Amino acid sequence: MPVGSAIRGSRVGAGPVGEAERGDSAPRLYVSYYCANGHETRPAFALDATIPDEWDCPRCGLPANRDAENPPPPPHILPYKTHLAYVQERREPADAKVILDEALANLRQRRADGEAIY
Repeated sequence: MPVGSAIRGSRVGAGPVGEAERGDSAPRLYVSYYCANGHETRPAFALDATIPDEWDCPRCGLPANRDAENPPPPPHILPYKTHLAYVQERREPADAKVILDEALANLRQRRADGEAIY
């Protein structure tokens, strides 16, 4: 006795297959964009949509435009700065030495007074 679904290869709620049953698709315009790594991206746009000048490349994330011979350059990304780098931009070395000496003197005084410092 066979066990299982009588309708194999189908899922619940699946409709008829084919273009005639679903209706016609909207007319589309495919536009080519080129990034600095030489990737070509062809997104589809509706015929009445405004076409953007730049598009992000889905492969590498760089900006791309429609000119294959002159793609946009990669953006200049600033390196990550540590907290110390920001402090060093704001303070002169002499000012930092004065602040450090004050903090060390305060710490030594607290230790001399018997305060538990962790």
